[in-house]
Amino acid sequence: MLRHKFLMTAALAAAILCQAPAFAAEDTVVAKVGDLEIHQSELDIAVQNLDPQLAQLPDEQKKVAALSGAIDVKLLAKGALAEGIKDTPDFKKRMDYIADRELHNAYFRKHVIDATTPAEIKARYDKEIASLPKQEEVHARHILVKTEDEAKAIIADLDKGKDFAAIAKEKSQDSNKDEGGDLGWFGRGRMVPEFEEVAFTLKKGEYSKTPVKSQFGYHVIKLEDTRDAPAPAFDQVEDQVKQLVMRDKYVALITKAKSEQKIDIKDAALKKGYEDVSKMQDAGDAPVQQ
Repeated sequence: MLRHKFLMTAALAAAILCQAPAFAAEDTVVAKVGDLEIHQSELDIAVQNLDPQLAQLPDEQKKVAALSGAIDVKLLAKGALAEGIKDTPDFKKRMDYIADRELHNAYFRKHVIDATTPAEIKARYDKEIASLPKQEEVHARHILVKTEDEAKAIIADLDKGKDFAAIAKEKSQDSNKDEGGDLGWFGRGRMVPEFEEVAFTLKKGEYSKTPVKSQFGYHVIKLEDTRDAPAPAFDQVEDQVKQLVMRDKYVALITKAKSEQKIDIKDAALKKGYEDVSKMQDAGDAPVQQ
């Protein structure tokens, strides 16, 4: 479905965007740890990198939790510097990888997030809507009773010309009886199979001539109307469509970069796994690396 497809890369953009704090015009000092300073920009980053549970706290509590964490970082970082950990090979390797990841994110932001225009999003929406297969929906009412005999008696009353909605209000045991048994519009897969099979075979204005048994009891069904299911409105799925456009841009960047560089994976199992993931990514089925 369209909505499912639109959600494929929501996590990617959220992860990238959350690493881009809105720095204040003046990067003020919010705390000092000995001779080390903690600036507002560092506190912003600390807030955005809180544990998911702490991230649910009110804003002021989040700031306190983030500041506490930032102070702990400064305290132990100072100790690490004193012990020369910064100059160890392991630390340098980790910092090199982190630098590459942040460069990846900055490049993504420039060429994907910032490069995605409203016109592209609307055009992609129109394309996706045009490609959606038509899906039938029906508008139906029903009357639910406990026994088959009750249902047969209701059908007999309908045959005599009695009003369906009026009977539903009087005799139906479903919670929607006050609405005359109105179930609104629904597509296939929304109702139990026995009910759905009958509802989608009736013609407009018809009611079922025999009781329809389900796990809930016995139904008498009336079809009010049919239609093609309406597509989701643009404003309802705009954000999801944007993710789809950004994913395509990202895949294009990666595909171009791969074509310009030789990738040689020595381990056979890793090579096969990487090739499988690459195929899924090209097909839009794999998550984008952050």
